[in-house]
Amino acid sequence: MRLRALLDTHSLGLRLLGGEDELDRTVRGVMTTDLRDPSRYLSGGELVLTGLAWRREPEDSERFVRILAAAGVAGLAAGEAELGAIPDDLVQACRRHRLPLFSVVEDVSFASITEHVVRQVSSERAGDLAAVVDRHRRLMTSGPAGGGPEVVLDLLGSDLDLRAWVLSPTGRQIAGSTLADSGPELPAELGARLAGEHLAAARTGRRGPHRVTIEGGGAQRLDEGRGSGDGPGGATYSLFPIRYEGRDLRQTLLSDWLLAVEADAGDWPEERLDLLHGVTQLIAVERDRRDAARTVRRRLAQEVLELVQTGAPPAEIAARLRVAAPVLLPGLGTAPHWQIVVARVEWEGGDVPGGPVAQSLLEEVLVDPGTFGPEPSDRIAVAHTGDEAVALVPLPAVPDESTDGTSADGLHADALLRVVQDPLSRGLDGDGRLTIGVSASVHSAEGLRGALEEARHARRVAAARPGRVCAAGHEELASHVLLLPFVPDDVRRAFTARLLDPLRDYDRRHRAELIPTLEAFLDCDGSWTRCATRLHLHVNTLRYRVGRIEQLTGRDLSRLEDKLDFFLALRMS
Repeated sequence: MRLRALLDTHSLGLRLLGGEDELDRTVRGVMTTDLRDPSRYLSGGELVLTGLAWRREPEDSERFVRILAAAGVAGLAAGEAELGAIPDDLVQACRRHRLPLFSVVEDVSFASITEHVVRQVSSERAGDLAAVVDRHRRLMTSGPAGGGPEVVLDLLGSDLDLRAWVLSPTGRQIAGSTLADSGPELPAELGARLAGEHLAAARTGRRGPHRVTIEGGGAQRLDEGRGSGDGPGGATYSLFPIRYEGRDLRQTLLSDWLLAVEADAGDWPEERLDLLHGVTQLIAVERDRRDAARTVRRRLAQEVLELVQTGAPPAEIAARLRVAAPVLLPGLGTAPHWQIVVARVEWEGGDVPGGPVAQSLLEEVLVDPGTFGPEPSDRIAVAHTGDEAVALVPLPAVPDESTDGTSADGLHADALLRVVQDPLSRGLDGDGRLTIGVSASVHSAEGLRGALEEARHARRVAAARPGRVCAAGHEELASHVLLLPFVPDDVRRAFTARLLDPLRDYDRRHRAELIPTLEAFLDCDGSWTRCATRLHLHVNTLRYRVGRIEQLTGRDLSRLEDKLDFFLALRMS
């Protein structure tokens, strides 16, 4: 805005005291100060508001105005409340330095002037940015992106002072501003919390942006129309969905990106909201490009999966893998090892096909840092069949710990679960479930069929567990953990009640701690000395407790069969 526009706004009640020839200066911001030297806080183009508390003698006016002029401020507005009238020495100093000077009457607050200037400047800058965004969107639609989402995020930072990030549904940072002064990257924990809040809010069907305040103790979602929830140590973020329009929300919820802006959009004008929605459309173009780039990998995975499931000869599968390896691991130079990940997404009602949802989800999840190493890696191929998705994950034949952190064992179920569990549980809460199984790595085509069955069996183990998001790996298939989830609930309850209820009742009445004693005794492999040391008991006391356990249950803890029964009962309880 121009300085001249301030005089045209009669509600501000400003009176021009000098600088008529400089009223076409552009105002880029506003600053209120009574510092004797505010130069460190000035960047040029500001309208400076002052109550004149810095003026102690007439010579102070020359010094103060000289500092403002050197900083390149647009103008000075002085309040009349402190001295009753604007001193003539200040008027003369402003004339000498060609600095426009306004007087502010006592009944007009600096806050009113600040709000007016900020609103005008913000609207003008938003309008200019909207034109840039629209031009950039046309460029991205008609040809190469030329920088991707980072370009438009840089515009938000430089023109509107907004810090923003594009996040995956698990909170992985896909893009952020590349400006040097835009601050550090979004912490991984904060990204996951924002993604979880976004998924929980998006499930309600309410149109974004969703506003949430993140504080040290947790997150608090803000209702539409409520003011900012900022408090000590807290920050408010506005979360804009980047999604496919016209499709069932459950088809894209778990794979949609989001735009997180560090600001409260609750009181934004419609023009700025429209601008941010335009930004999400621009980023959606980049999302479409990345989806298109996955087409070849999807087709390769589908072909390999069909060969494996139909029992094709290993030589035919190996030939197809030799074609896939350069696409998934370009320049590797050797045949990789392979790993299979199976995922299933189930919605209550069963009216949304789970296969495509799980496919898009795995494509997003398996590039997250923390699964294969510290850096994101988009090198997997995912197919879907029926209600499940199958990911073909290549691993280098000779892992290099120094380059990408991949271990010889490849992906582990617990590492994958850490990445997805918290945010995706928020998106599935109430009517959906995600279960994942991970195979061991195999060295050749002959092992792929077994790896696929192993991953599917691990997923069934995960499905037998409680929770919205569960995963299991191949290492669990060789232990009692494999068997326990498939024990019918009524059999499980009867078995544990017969063995453990007498001990629980006795503990409740006498506080004898028989259950903890039994757990420690089995964990110490029946060693009296080690168990007594762990429990800080005399061996005779331990023998008394074990004798009481045997008396109450009719079992003998010196027999292997009875030890095994107690062990399983404790695991199933």
